Amino acid sequence: MTSLPAVEDLRLVQAIARTGAVGTAARELRISQPSASQRLARIERLCGTKLFERDTRGARPTPAGAELARRADHILSHLEDVYDATRAAATGRRLVIGTFASLAPILFPILDADFPDTDIEQQVDHGQFLVERVAEGTMDAAFVAIAEQMTLPRGTIARRIGRDDLVLFVPDGVPLPGGGKQPLKDRLVAFSTYDRGSEELQARLVALGAAARRGVTLGTTVAMARRRSHLAVVPRSALATELLPGEQLVAAPFRYRLTLSVVTTPTPPKVLVRYLPQLRTRLNLS
Repeated sequence: MTSLPAVEDLRLVQAIARTGAVGTAARELRISQPSASQRLARIERLCGTKLFERDTRGARPTPAGAELARRADHILSHLEDVYDATRAAATGRRLVIGTFASLAPILFPILDADFPDTDIEQQVDHGQFLVERVAEGTMDAAFVAIAEQMTLPRGTIARRIGRDDLVLFVPDGVPLPGGGKQPLKDRLVAFSTYDRGSEELQARLVALGAAARRGVTLGTTVAMARRRSHLAVVPRSALATELLPGEQLVAAPFRYRLTLSVVTTPTPPKVLVRYLPQLRTRLNLS
């Protein structure tokens, strides 16, 4: 039977991936470089594959190494939280809640204000990883937009919170789209969505004549549009309560709806389930 990874092994892989060198990682962990190299070789034998490409310039993770480093980050972050979580569990007033990067600046301030007496641990990651944490029991709830686009792990369920429309964000002084079959012809349009529809959204914008630019997060996309004074297509929830003077949201030139869901175990915290209708309103969802 394959041995389980030791904490020291995970810390070594994590450190090499972060620092880009075995020697630097060894000094950080206060072990000798030969010892670190021997340990890495043993880990690679256990994994049956090379984890890092090493040369005089340092150590670069292979795809396998990058995956192990990601999982090491995930596992070690939970281990570091074990005692705090145990103490908080005794009070019964702690929730571990995760969401994706674009929604975090919108969701977490709302939860922080609406649950002032609850210790909410905030976690940010890609949707599928958040759902995995719910399934493994290390997260109480994951707010994601891909629940209806994926097969949920066993032991999890999704509750739909509401629908979110894509809208056209028009900064102050930027003209509205024209008419005809290509209302966005030769117009620069930034776009961002928090589900898996980025490619479809880009194709639709290009078909309407736009020079489409994808923003990595909703906030980035809005900032791009404001700084360069051009249009942007974003979910309504991203800006419904944060428009600056002269800015407006108008209907997008095509219909596209997103679904925000919360993924939990079949027996989620009751206080959270009761709160979902209020959260729908707070996020301006339909």
